[in-house]
Amino acid sequence: MNSTRRVLSLLLCAAPFLALPFTPAQNRPPWASRSSAAPSGAEKFLFDAVNRERASEDLPPLQWDPALATAARKHVLRMAEEPLLAHQYVGEGSLRDRAADAGAHFSFLAENIAVSDTVESLHMAWMHSPGHRGNILNPDVTSIGIATVARRGFIFATQDFSHVVEELTIEQQERRVAALLTARGLKVTTGSPDARSTCVMESGHAGKPAAYYRFESADLSKLPDFLSARLDNIASRTAAVGACPPKEASGFTRYRVAVIF
Repeated sequence: MNSTRRVLSLLLCAAPFLALPFTPAQNRPPWASRSSAAPSGAEKFLFDAVNRERASEDLPPLQWDPALATAARKHVLRMAEEPLLAHQYVGEGSLRDRAADAGAHFSFLAENIAVSDTVESLHMAWMHSPGHRGNILNPDVTSIGIATVARRGFIFATQDFSHVVEELTIEQQERRVAALLTARGLKVTTGSPDARSTCVMESGHAGKPAAYYRFESADLSKLPDFLSARLDNIASRTAAVGACPPKEASGFTRYRVAVIF
């Protein structure tokens, strides 16, 4: 191979491949089990570089997410064992599956992958690619996990980005929504059997409410627009809130809630 620097960075939604010298994996190398609790070495360099770029654009810094770092490490190990670079290999879970399996909770995911001969050129390649730069400077992203591995004279790297969603119990979800309704002047109860039953149903309602609403959201810091717009027109000033698990376990964290009046 000549001495010309070789850099490849791939978009999450586009997966071209680069053929690299292939060495089959034998035993798991010592860096395979390295803790992802905090970044170090090349990963810390890339983490700090991302936050410097964000600071230059007046964006909040990303928080290190150990679960995302675990998902990134799982993928970068596979990348380093394969002759081609890709976002997903045969028999491997998707980014969503890898992140969820690692324990991450999220409403948005994105990924940058790359291989180069220096960690500095990895970052520069991402910053000169509109799609990858867009992930790094995405104002809706809140967290990141990074993993790198040196193999065959190259550094392989994966950056996983997410918008983190809190892991809330059913009771906590109900209290969050109840607080929003109380702020609008309603008298609210939580844990209502009728509201919880209505939450589970695909259509219709339990009990005899004057009105009812069901919704799913990843953000319980505000009421859905459709519900907020109707509150002033609802005659009843009492409400009951019931939460339940979302209908589909997609890996993305969402809350399902019913409000009955």
